[in-house]
Amino acid sequence: MVAYILRRLLGILPVLLIGLTFTFFIIHLAPGDPTTRFMDPSMDPALKEKIAERFGLNDPLHLQYFLWLKQVIFHFDFGNSFNSGRLASVIVFDALIPTILVTGLSLLFGLILGVLGGIFSAINHGNRVDKIITSVMLFFFSMPAFWLGMMLLGLFSIKLDWLPSSQLTSIFHDQLNIFGRISDYAKHLILPVLALGLSSTATFGRFIRSSMIEAMGSDYVMAAEARGISRGRIIIHYGFRNALIPLVTLIGFTIPVLFSGAVVIEVIFSLPGMGRVMVSAVLGRDYPVILAASTCAFLSVLAGNLLADIFYGIVDPRIQVNHEVR
Repeated sequence: MVAYILRRLLGILPVLLIGLTFTFFIIHLAPGDPTTRFMDPSMDPALKEKIAERFGLNDPLHLQYFLWLKQVIFHFDFGNSFNSGRLASVIVFDALIPTILVTGLSLLFGLILGVLGGIFSAINHGNRVDKIITSVMLFFFSMPAFWLGMMLLGLFSIKLDWLPSSQLTSIFHDQLNIFGRISDYAKHLILPVLALGLSSTATFGRFIRSSMIEAMGSDYVMAAEARGISRGRIIIHYGFRNALIPLVTLIGFTIPVLFSGAVVIEVIFSLPGMGRVMVSAVLGRDYPVILAASTCAFLSVLAGNLLADIFYGIVDPRIQVNHEVR
């Protein structure tokens, strides 16, 4: 298993390097100049050159790239933010924690609800329960997360005033006890997690339903029924277990989708996460922060694929054996 993981990690490095290289050149070649936000019409034009020299923007683009890549590889240093002067990696890391929290809870919520819904739909295939569950899943599957977030915000925060509309904590969060703080976090996270998680619920549910319907109609299930094995055991050990292996792959692909969706949801609910940081960095042409945030986005995609490979190998050891044979 260790050798299997190391092979996957080595395969990630060139993909990450190519992605970062494209991002660097696309950002620097895009229209706009970061120095203009520090300029005033009454200022001396020579000051612009000094500002560009201070940010290292006067060097040829290829030289900027190699200097930046050297700092990233050997020191994991993306440079200092043009706007605040803080390390870009620190800014992104501080914003990454709320994003991971929202993404993780949304994945857990979507996985649990989607698997349960898919199982109930599959075992009631063709009847009214199946049609109702399928219709609900199709509704949320076709609904954009940002639109659902705005609808939830308008209904439960503005109209009914049941849940907070923004931020991760309330103003008096620090004055609450431990249980009050947990409750405060939960109230602020309900709507973002619902908005982001319901779409993944539909994805997991529809996948589990189709996989289990196919498995439950197979010959080995009919043989198990003929041997007198209980219905519950057939559903879990023959139906759901056969759908588990491809489900692991789907989870790996869903992680980066949720991560990118969380960026939009955070903007809607004003959460202090990657969404706010990336939007501010793009509008301010803050190259170091944009590149640090883009690296996190690349890593989320690669980490999702890596986790899928690892768990796929755990669930089905034949994958590792076949790889060794080849």
